[in-house]
Amino acid sequence: MKGMVYLMVKAGIIGSTGYAGQELVRILLQHPEVEIVWYGSRSYIDKKYSEVFGNMFQIADNACMGEDIKELAECADVIFTATPQGFCSAHLCESFLGQAKVIDLSADFRIKDVKKYEEWYGIKHQSPKLIEEAVYGLCEVNREDIKGARLIANPGCFPTCTVLSIYPLAKEGLIDMDTIIVDAKSGVSGAGRGAKTANLYCEVNESIKPYGVCTHRHTPEIEDQLSYASGKDVVINFTPHLVPMNRGILATSYAKLKKELSYQEVKEVYDKYYKDEYFVRVLGENVFPETRWVEGSNFTDINFKIDKRTGRIIIMGAIDNVVKGAAGQAVQNMNIMFGFEENTGLKTVPLFP
Repeated sequence: MKGMVYLMVKAGIIGSTGYAGQELVRILLQHPEVEIVWYGSRSYIDKKYSEVFGNMFQIADNACMGEDIKELAECADVIFTATPQGFCSAHLCESFLGQAKVIDLSADFRIKDVKKYEEWYGIKHQSPKLIEEAVYGLCEVNREDIKGARLIANPGCFPTCTVLSIYPLAKEGLIDMDTIIVDAKSGVSGAGRGAKTANLYCEVNESIKPYGVCTHRHTPEIEDQLSYASGKDVVINFTPHLVPMNRGILATSYAKLKKELSYQEVKEVYDKYYKDEYFVRVLGENVFPETRWVEGSNFTDINFKIDKRTGRIIIMGAIDNVVKGAAGQAVQNMNIMFGFEENTGLKTVPLFP
């Protein structure tokens, strides 16, 4: 294993030409402690990165390389795998982790139960022995475990938004975990960069639709994390929707309160967990999260409303699915692993308009 003192971290990205991969490049190019040494891509080998993404002209003119994780491990300190499910588990082995840290943006190591992973994702897990070692990289919750990790399972976008929104209430035992319903909206970038008829402009514009109803693969991930937080087995209803915007997730969750609480009492609970968290912003009373106020940033905006009439609490969260929901959180994990200030390279102010 390389030593813990780094003058300049050498980073390699496999899957650098997808949406999350390109966002990783954009962020890491502005990181003062990182040098990108590998722009991995299955589809664009030997093509200049700037020819794939015109915004990188005269910024990243390096040629795209392949997906040889063995060769990459020999020249990088950290490897980001922004790849489809199954790639990392099929190619990663113990020896590579002895050479470089790995941050996997797929779901391969997020779910500890192999059978559950295989059931929801429909593929066989190729390296189950590494699952136990993998640390779930929800930074605000698992920071101490992340510090010493070699393998990070970067959380999914919907789970990041949903779990951070609900976590304080689940941890403090203030809500009935059997009553949770999550209704979430996502921009089209969440579906990836691959060509799909359902994601064409004319199919998505001027419309909104539910998808993955009762079957979305992020469901077990959300349930697992809320189970760890609450100390009981959690089963939820989770319904995502596709909306005609490029980026952003808004997750609205509903749960029954175990007892009557005031706004101030709940606000104090959120402040207990998040008042010192740079990337979590608990908004003021009756100010509710909007995706436009987090776009392009690594922030999570959260708020809640108590419905005294029904005894329920409505919890809302907003993130940029490509940043905090993917690449930004991956860099946040890297910062923790290498001992950098957690917000290094991630201080971008949200874009507007």
